[in-house]
Amino acid sequence: MLVSQILKTKSDDSVVTSPPTMLISEAAKMLSEKRIGTLIISKDGKSPDGILSERDIVRELGKQGRDCLDMTVAKLMTSKLITCSRDDRADAILQQMTDGRFRHMPVLEDGKLVGLISLGDVVKARLMELSMEKDALQGMIMGH
Repeated sequence: MLVSQILKTKSDDSVVTSPPTMLISEAAKMLSEKRIGTLIISKDGKSPDGILSERDIVRELGKQGRDCLDMTVAKLMTSKLITCSRDDRADAILQQMTDGRFRHMPVLEDGKLVGLISLGDVVKARLMELSMEKDALQGMIMGH
């Protein structure tokens, strides 16, 4: 299965971005209100400059306490992004996410953000693919 197929199955394929100047407190509120786990940080809303997750915020709260809420997201974001394209295979993406211990990957096309897939999206797609393979094999065995 390809990343493009995973993006088609998502009910909402929009990607929430925030400017690098947004405060951590504002980012936390946005994550909570939109019920999402990650923000893409982008100066122009089209090309990703970084990524900020709930875990990043919680980790920093544990280190600094509430003072980190007044920092900008640019200071806390991961700026070395691992990205994929629509043509990448889901199993390769799953392996990258597992090895890198991260749960969200921006999807780029010509350097522009076209989607965001989560570990859950990839696992769901892989399970669906395995179920279809199982059904096909059962059909072959039973002569259908």
